[in-house]
Amino acid sequence: MNKKNSIPPIVAVIPAAGIGSRMQSSCPKQYLKISGVTILEHTLNALLKHSRISQIIVAISPEDNYFHKLSIAKDKRIITVNGGGERADSVLSGLTYVTEHFPKETWVLVHDAARPCLYFGDLDALIQLIDTKHTDSQFIGGILASPVRDTMKRSYQTNSHIEQTVDRTTLWHALTPQFFPAILLKNNIEKALSQNATITDEASAMEFCGYEPLLVKGRADNIKVTQPEDLALAEFFLSRQITRIRNK
Repeated sequence: MNKKNSIPPIVAVIPAAGIGSRMQSSCPKQYLKISGVTILEHTLNALLKHSRISQIIVAISPEDNYFHKLSIAKDKRIITVNGGGERADSVLSGLTYVTEHFPKETWVLVHDAARPCLYFGDLDALIQLIDTKHTDSQFIGGILASPVRDTMKRSYQTNSHIEQTVDRTTLWHALTPQFFPAILLKNNIEKALSQNATITDEASAMEFCGYEPLLVKGRADNIKVTQPEDLALAEFFLSRQITRIRNK
C-alpha cells in the first residue's frame, strides 16, 4: 500500500441541535449573524477550507427551520442528520452516520457549531497528528487546547467564597475540534453514557475509558459564542483573520 492510500479519511461532525438559551435570542445561537453571515456558516467555511476534510456531518434538530435555507446547505460536502437533546446525543448521531457510510479507518473532527473563529493553522496542526504520530501505538487522537493564563480560584460548593488558588501550570482550556478514530470515539461515548459518566466533550469520554488524548496548543481566540457579548468579540477576531489573509 502506498503512502497516499494509507492516509485515513477525515470527516467533521458538527453538533448543531442546541438552542443556545444563554444568548437570549429569538433563534438558536448558531444562526445569529456576524458580518451578515451566520455563525454556523463561518464555522463550516473554516472546515471546508481544509482539503483533507472529505465530508461534514451537521447534526441539527428535527424542528430546525433555518439550516436548509442557508446557501451553504447546498454544498455537496455537507450532510445533515437528526441531532438530540444533549451534545453527546448529536455527536453520536453524527458518528453513527460516519461508521455506517465511511471506511472503518475514518477519523472524525468534532467541532462546536458556535466556534466560528477556528484558525486554519491550528486545524492543520491537529490533522497532522495522524501524519506524524500514527505509527505510535499509544496515539489515539488529540484536541486543540490553550494554556490557562489567568489565576485560577476554586470556590466552596456551598457558596462563592474562595477555597483555594489552583496551580495553573498544567491547566488547559479545552477547545475544538477534537480528533479521534470514529469507531473508537463512538464506542467510548456509548460506554461512558451507559455508565452515567459526565461527558462534557469528546475527550472526556476517551479519558473515562482510560485513554490519554494529546493536547495540541491552539489559539485562545478560538472562542465559543455563548453569551451575548461574545458576538462582538467573535466579529473582531474574524475581521483580524480576514486582514491577515489579505496581507499575505
